[in-house]
Amino acid sequence: MDVQVTTLDGKSAGSISLADEIFGLEPRTDILARTVRWQLAKRQAGTHKTKTRGEVDRTTAKMYKQKGMGRARHGARSAPQFRGGGKSFGPVVRSHAHDLPKKVRTLALRHALSAKARAAAIIVIDALSVKKAKTKALREQFEKLGIANALLIDGETIEDTFRLAARNIANIDVLPVRGINVYDVLRRQTLVLTRNAVIALEERLK
Repeated sequence: MDVQVTTLDGKSAGSISLADEIFGLEPRTDILARTVRWQLAKRQAGTHKTKTRGEVDRTTAKMYKQKGMGRARHGARSAPQFRGGGKSFGPVVRSHAHDLPKKVRTLALRHALSAKARAAAIIVIDALSVKKAKTKALREQFEKLGIANALLIDGETIEDTFRLAARNIANIDVLPVRGINVYDVLRRQTLVLTRNAVIALEERLK
């Protein structure tokens, strides 16, 4: 699959061929859904916590006598049915992460890239490079290219001036190629790749 390459100024910079093994698959939503669920579960903090009956510091003195009151028998104020008592079966600190085979994660990334290619939502740019870290100027360049909601992937590193210029633009994410992931690819409308990113992805996923 051949794709036209452009510059940030909107000028033509030739073309590049995208490998069908990575960008030409039939996307499987089940694999994509599994991987997104794995990513979101892994990032959950899991720090939610309520006190159980054994952790509440309340009196254990008997509230009233055992018999003759016509009421249920109670011994401790820390019981869950009382105000200020412990929570019964409440959340505890834990990890929400679960396993997902590496081969499935790699396949899901191929399918996510293929989904963007099938939707004609991939733009290849020669390089993500600007002379000055000016957000307004970069925003205007994006508007000319029709980039409003996008994930931008560069090579091994992101140029500091470009990163600084892009970090304040809404709905724009910038990542090095090693940080590309299924969730971020799918959550943005457009995927913007540099030549270096395409080469690195093909070396990694072929």
